[in-house]
Amino acid sequence: MLTQIGVVPDKIQAPNIDERYKRGELPRHYCNRIVLAKINALSCKGDEVTLCGDTTVALGRRILGKPKDADQAMEYLTSLSGRRHRVITAIAVRNSKKIWTQDVVNTVKFKVLSKKEVEDYIATGDWIGKAGAYGIQGHASKFIPWIAGSFSAIVGLPLFETNNLLTKAGYTIRRVLE
Repeated sequence: MLTQIGVVPDKIQAPNIDERYKRGELPRHYCNRIVLAKINALSCKGDEVTLCGDTTVALGRRILGKPKDADQAMEYLTSLSGRRHRVITAIAVRNSKKIWTQDVVNTVKFKVLSKKEVEDYIATGDWIGKAGAYGIQGHASKFIPWIAGSFSAIVGLPLFETNNLLTKAGYTIRRVLE
């Protein structure tokens, strides 16, 4: 996704943090807390710029993170069936002097899903490692009649906001030659 805005990372590193949510924690707070934990877990020296993001799905006050197994994925998808939910993506950008953060909240509507549709989707494995047990850019796109907000943020990285924060941090966006 970063290449779409002319960013080619020098290094990709997953920070080692505890991503469990706290009892009673609201989804937007959770997402912002996790992205700050990620950015603080990584070093940023000299003229480096570091970017981290986190996405979660919220059904009301309930956080639907990455399902631990197919049964939990089925539970999540059944809960989302026929309903609207929020997809919250928080990003953090850091240089050696400062951290900038922003979150983007979007609304996604799922059609009413049959048991067979859920089972067939689970069989694709597309739910693995995805908040809410789905990726809008994959097989689940056929379940979504509309969204309100940023498609790239729902995928997991709000490109407009990312570009703005990287620019604030002094990162030079490269022109991509076609």
